[in-house]
Amino acid sequence: MNINKIAITAFSSISPLGNNPKDVWENYLSNKHCFTLQELDKQETPVATLDADSKQIVDQVRNSDIKYKFLDNSVLFALAASRQAIKNSGWNSEAVFGINIGSSRGATDLFEKHFQEYLETGKAQTLASPTTTLGNISSWIAHDLQSSGPEISHSITCSTALHALLNGVAWLRAGMVDKFLVGGSEAPLTDFTIAQMRALKIYSRVDLNTDKWPNLAFDLDKIQNTMVLGEGAAVCCLESGEKENAIAYITGVGYATEVLEHNISISAEATCFQKSMKMALKGINPEDVDVIVMHAPGTIKGDLTEYKAIQKVFDSKLPLLTTNKWKIGHTFGASGILSVEMAILMMQHNIFIGVPFAEEQQQTKPIKKVLINAVGFGGNAVSILIEKA
Repeated sequence: MNINKIAITAFSSISPLGNNPKDVWENYLSNKHCFTLQELDKQETPVATLDADSKQIVDQVRNSDIKYKFLDNSVLFALAASRQAIKNSGWNSEAVFGINIGSSRGATDLFEKHFQEYLETGKAQTLASPTTTLGNISSWIAHDLQSSGPEISHSITCSTALHALLNGVAWLRAGMVDKFLVGGSEAPLTDFTIAQMRALKIYSRVDLNTDKWPNLAFDLDKIQNTMVLGEGAAVCCLESGEKENAIAYITGVGYATEVLEHNISISAEATCFQKSMKMALKGINPEDVDVIVMHAPGTIKGDLTEYKAIQKVFDSKLPLLTTNKWKIGHTFGASGILSVEMAILMMQHNIFIGVPFAEEQQQTKPIKKVLINAVGFGGNAVSILIEKA
């Protein structure tokens, strides 16, 4: 669906890559991954955690309000990113803006702790319910920023953040608000979450001590699933029309779902991705797309089906293809918006960041248009086309 330009006027993230554009970009220029081993689900597990500086920022947020001491990291990550994004945007205290920050799993760590306490004592804590509802991410951001616009939370599994972006575009196009803060946050590094991924047989079994690449995202020849989880949050500020302070423009959006064969199914050629990409590219020559930031979670089927969908849409003239999950893992509901960050940085620096263990791709022209893909359980695909400001 080709749309009138929506400006991205500010962006902020907190992730294993850092918490400011300089550090994030320097980490992208490095061929090192961000994985370390952590004791989770009763065994050493590769994960991507926030760096020390980012953890300190989260602690500062937690200590900035007595009420924040009871919040889950998924909320605190989002608060940290949102504060910085609003600061970067130039929106003043009188600005009316909407908020849509989603999460796939929500307050996982806090929920597990409250439930464990209930099992042990037979009693639930007073704040157990309000601090573990999915809607408390956007609610606390609205409180923290003292905003007066609409606030929305949702979970559409791994495409959550890009669905938030879709919502922001829709509200802006409808003229119901002038500004929208959108994004996603995820803090999934918990015993039960890891156990669930292992039960699905998709978590990486690669030995971090002996193998160089725990997550083989975009390796289309791998013989085992290698998904690794990461944590983080990212948000961006959206405004209608052309803006002097725009860092990029959203010029196409697409979305689609598939008929389910089972709970986590996706078709052999990812029909949902074919539909979402074609919708995002409506009125655009596919050859004008310079890069696709793939969803590519590091699973055999997930990576291969998306690649086949891209081949169907772009035929033999494929854009440059990449993903960031080999480096920072799968951040579930935040993954799509962290892919948007990667796309923006590649456009700003005019440097393609490839996957180090994949076949080398040569950049032959400036990076001006980038397509970002995300999909969740059940084939909820979103594709976003952004252009250089």
